[in-house]
This record gives sequence, structure tokens and C-alpha cells, in this order.
Amino acid sequence: MSITKKYINRELSWLRFNARVLAESANPDNPPMERARFMSIVSSNLDEFFMVRVGKLERMVDQGELIPDPAGLTPIEQLSAIRKAARKLVAQQYEEMARRLLPALRQGGFTLLTPSLLTQAQRNWLSNYFDTQIMPVLTPRMLRRNQPFPLLAAKRLYIAVLLQSDKGGAPQLSLVPIPSVLKRVLLLPMGDGIARGILLEDVVGMFLGRLFPHMTILAHTTLRITRNTDFVFDPDSSESLIEEMRTNIKRRSFGKIVRLEVPRKCPAPMLQRLMKMMELPRNVLYRLDGPLDLTFLMKQVASLPGFDSQCYQPFTPHVDERLMVKESIFRTIRGGDLFFYHPYDSFDPILRFVREAADDPNVLAIKQTLYRISSRSPLIPSLARAAQKGKQVTVLIEVRARFDEENNINWCRLLEKAGCHVIYGVPQWKTHSKITLVVRKEPDGLRQYVHLGTGNYNDSTAKAYTDMGILTCDRQIGADAGAFFNIVTSQQYTYPLKDLIVSPYAMRRELILRVRREADAARRGLPSAIAVKVNSLSDPEMIHEIYEAAAAGVPVTMLVRGICCARIPANDNLRIYSIVGRFLEHPRIFNFYNGGDWQTYIASADWMPRNLSRRIELMNPVKDAAIAERIRRIFALELSDNRKRWQLHRNDVYRRVDASGEALNAQETLIRREIPEHIDINKVFRVSSDVDSADNMPRLTIEQGEIL
Repeated sequence: MSITKKYINRELSWLRFNARVLAESANPDNPPMERARFMSIVSSNLDEFFMVRVGKLERMVDQGELIPDPAGLTPIEQLSAIRKAARKLVAQQYEEMARRLLPALRQGGFTLLTPSLLTQAQRNWLSNYFDTQIMPVLTPRMLRRNQPFPLLAAKRLYIAVLLQSDKGGAPQLSLVPIPSVLKRVLLLPMGDGIARGILLEDVVGMFLGRLFPHMTILAHTTLRITRNTDFVFDPDSSESLIEEMRTNIKRRSFGKIVRLEVPRKCPAPMLQRLMKMMELPRNVLYRLDGPLDLTFLMKQVASLPGFDSQCYQPFTPHVDERLMVKESIFRTIRGGDLFFYHPYDSFDPILRFVREAADDPNVLAIKQTLYRISSRSPLIPSLARAAQKGKQVTVLIEVRARFDEENNINWCRLLEKAGCHVIYGVPQWKTHSKITLVVRKEPDGLRQYVHLGTGNYNDSTAKAYTDMGILTCDRQIGADAGAFFNIVTSQQYTYPLKDLIVSPYAMRRELILRVRREADAARRGLPSAIAVKVNSLSDPEMIHEIYEAAAAGVPVTMLVRGICCARIPANDNLRIYSIVGRFLEHPRIFNFYNGGDWQTYIASADWMPRNLSRRIELMNPVKDAAIAERIRRIFALELSDNRKRWQLHRNDVYRRVDASGEALNAQETLIRREIPEHIDINKVFRVSSDVDSADNMPRLTIEQGEIL
């Protein structure tokens, strides 16, 4: 196995991110129910990782692809390294659950029981509950040797039962699906104020004999499989986009099994028989030291009523005082750009923006891109109502948003029926940009109002993800927004843009120009600095440019929440951090010193090959000086966090930053809106030399005027 010195493998970096999530489950500073959520998130993340990333590598191996990744690992080598790292992570996960999480939950008032811990009274209650509420829903299936093994649903729990007939003969195997329509955690009657739960599969296991009269149960075990859900869209397919998407969604049910999970105590002979019948190799097997599928911790345990004190305390998102007055939101925007940092700032003004546009008789057109939206999104009724009122409504809904395909297709159909012009994505690339354009007739002519953001138009995730957005009626941005929609609707890439930078046409080039400008300044002994915040950093070209800038003397400071394929060089110029906390860090922010005239951008794009080369993304300058300063101050605050911030070291290991001194949790500080005024942005961003010498540094103007 050969690994180059320049890059960390993407998949291994992702597993390390989940180790940081797991650390939050073990962190006693977090409330017990929130620790349960973090434990659940690790399991949910691993599910998607195996379905998508491991699934893709398995497909590559099956197709004979041997090309190594930027870290020098072939698909086979990656799978081997992933399995080793994943097993280590899962072992740590279950150890943390047994040693720290379950005791913390018990101390907080919730106990998860196993059959051996039940009292006789509890057994009697469960016996009756099983007969009346569970058994009628169960459907055992006997497995015959001369019949193919049944198609198991992915991420569903099953109990495999080895049986011996009272009449003799060879032992038989049966499968009992655990119904997903029933609650996974059954709460036992309480009389002492202590909530006691037991898992559904444990209850079914206790009374299996009632499902198989005249048979002896020799052994039983729970099991769960994960299938490959990665599929490749063919832009040259003869099928329509929607037809191909529906076909591929159905294929997920038949995808190759990439993981089999069973309890550690599963009897070896039974396990061997199951794997033989399913024709599975040994390397897909994961034996767990506890319950399978820990997502129940979030779905049921962490949401139990009466445990508010064991959760993060709720807060009321801030609303800009300019939006509190009873006047049109469009008049408010004309008074100056509005900045939002969700969830600290309410998402309601964004919904209001579209809602008022739908009802305003002076609004002529609404154009919006949608990637992931909630299942009950209030945006959809507003857009539909606008179309029904005769407004020109254009909505680009990306139907290839993974695992949201069916939801998005359904929204497409609904909006089309309402009279909206719906675009089902651009064939060559996914549309991941976050933009809304409202065209309004006003006394001085038509005016464009624009919302630009870093996150999805999703009122649900806006409460859990941190994201930034700006509402503006800047004339140039408005003109660029109109040109952008013409690009994606007509697929004619000749519209000139001055402020907005679009991927895959110009963003990579423009980012490289700005990085190289800072490197050139450093080589000339002038002040320089780069400060970037992204979710993921895996693009080899951008990493190379960052390496070169750091080697030239540019202080490069990065907040990379998840995947980070960059390594820390011998010089101290590149520093990479990660914040894992109450909210999922999601903004994309790019700051360049520019000779003392800081340029700040927000974007929908991470620094990944897919974002810069295979997706339609947007990056926009923050033109309002006060807003740009606020964004940099927020960023500097996050880089000062000494409670939730991790630092990447030269041995590719993340360690929590030094927690000495006064505690500073950036997310909690932002909830309280207590950003310290004394934060020195230039100091936190490590500007390379005396700021006063920046007067001789040439500035790069924002106006680009590129032709796409």
C-alpha cells in the first residue's frame, strides 16, 4: 500500500470526522440526551457512508478500475483501509455507549433494559403487550434450501431463527422482519418517575416460541444489511431524466450488500449458514457489541417528553429590528442589505421574502433554485400561489439530490400543476447553488431583489445547520442573478457576469487567482492572509495552491468541518481546524487580505472536485462593508473557540485545542449574540507582517466581467 505525502485519503478523513462526532457523545459537558443524539448521528453517517462511498468503491472494483486516488490508494486498497478504520470506529462507538452514554442516561432518568434485567412484573406486562400489539404484525418466513434467499430490505432489522421441529429432521432457518411501523423503544409502565425502555427486537426475541409452535428454538440473532445505493446518471440515456431517476431509485432495493451487521454474540454456525445463503464474503461482516442501528437514540430516546433539562436549552432566533416594523420587506431591503446567520438569525424572513413576493401585485417574476427542501416546505405553497396569480415563476429543482429524489420529483409535479415553469436540473451537472430572484415593478423601473445563501432553502435544517445568507437589491448582483438563471434555463453559457462567480465555469479559476495574488504579495514581503471556511477540502488543485501559498509565506487559516485531504506542511503557515458542536457548521466563507482591503465571499460550494468542476455553484462578494466585517468577526470568533475546536496536526491526527483560560464556545456565544468587540481579525487570521506596509500592495477589484 503506497500513500503519497501530499494528500490524506478522502474516505479515511471522513471516518476521522465521525470520530470527532463520537467524541461529542463522550463529552460530559454536553447534556445526556444530546450525547445520545451525537451517538445516533455517528450511526446515521456510517449508514450513508457505506451506501454511497463504500458502494462506489465496490462498484469500481467490480468494474476493474485500478486507478489510485490522489492519496495513492487504489479502490481495493481504499476498501481494505476503510474496513479496518470503520471497525475501529464502531468498536469505540459501542465502548463509549456502554461505558459513558448509558450510565449518563440512567443518571438523567432513562434506563435501557435488556431481558435479563426485567422484573417478573415487567415480563408479565410485556407478555401481554406482545400478544396484543406485536404478534399480530409479525410475519415469519421459513427459508427453504431449494429456494433463493429472500431479498432483504436495506437498513431493516431482522431476527434470524434456527429451529428444530418436534418431529425431527434437519434444523430449519426462519427470518422474522422487525416491523418498522412499531416503535423501536417500548416504554414500560413507570411508578417511580424513572423511564425504562426495552428494544422491540429484544421483546420479539423473548417470545419467539409463540411464533413457532411445535418447534424448538436452537438459536436466534438480529441482523441488518446495508446496500450499495450509488448509481451513475447517464446524460446520454434515451430515458427522460425523471424516468431514469425512478429506475435508479428502484435499483437501490437490489444494490449489492456492502455491510452485514450482527451482534457479537451471534452463534458462529448460524452466522456461517446465513452468510453462505446470502453469498457474502467475510469482509462485509461487522460484529457489534450492542444493539444494531443506534439511530433509535435520536428518533426516540432523545425526544422523550419530560427530559427538557437533559437537552440543549431552546433559544429564540434573532430577528433584525428592521424587519419588525409593519412594512414591505422589499422596502426594508431597499434601505440596505440584510445579513442572516442561521440558526442564530431566524429563517422566517427568507420564507417571508418568497411569501410576500407571491402576494405582491407589483412582483412580476420569481426565480429560485431548490436542492433539498423539507417534506412540508412552506415555500412550495407560496411559489404555487404566485403562479396561480399569473406571475412568471421559474423553479429549478435538482431531482438528483441524493435520497431526496422522490421528494423533489413530487414537488416538481405539484408546482407544474400550479403553472410554474419547472426545470428538473441541468443534464450535465447537479445544480447546488442557493439563489432566489424576485423581479418587481417600481416607480423608477424594474428592480431585482436577490437572496444568496450558503445552505438549502430548508426550514427544518435551518434550525440545526449554521448557514449564511444575504438579501440585497444591488443592481449589479440583480443583473447577474438574471443572467445566471438564463444560463441554467437556456444552457447558453455566454452571459456576462461581473459580481457572481459560477462553477463549473469560473469559480476554480477565480479562487486560484486570489490565492496566487496572496502568494505573490508574500514573496514580495507584503502582508498577506487567507482565511477559508468550508465543509470539505478534497480538491487536489486547490490543496496544491494552498500548499504553494503557505510555502511562499502566506498565513492560511482554514475551518474544515468534515473531509480534509490536506496535510500540514513543515512550515507553520497552514493551520487547519474543525468545529463539531451543537449545530452542524455549514457556511462556505472565503477571505483574502488583498493588501489590507479584505475581500470576503460566501458561496454554496465546498473545495471539492464535484463542487468546482461538476456542479453549478455560486460564489458572491459581500459588498456591504459592515456585513463583510461582521462575517470576518464571526469567523474570527469561531477560530478563537477553545471548547469545540479541533486542530489537524502533522501526523494527520486531530486534537482538541488547548482549553486553558476563559472558556469560549463560539456557538453558544453566537446564541447569546455576545461577539467580543476586542477580537483582532488581523491577529486571528495571522496577517503576515505589519499592516501599515499594505499601502503598497496592489488591490484586486471585484469587477471581473468574465464571459462564461
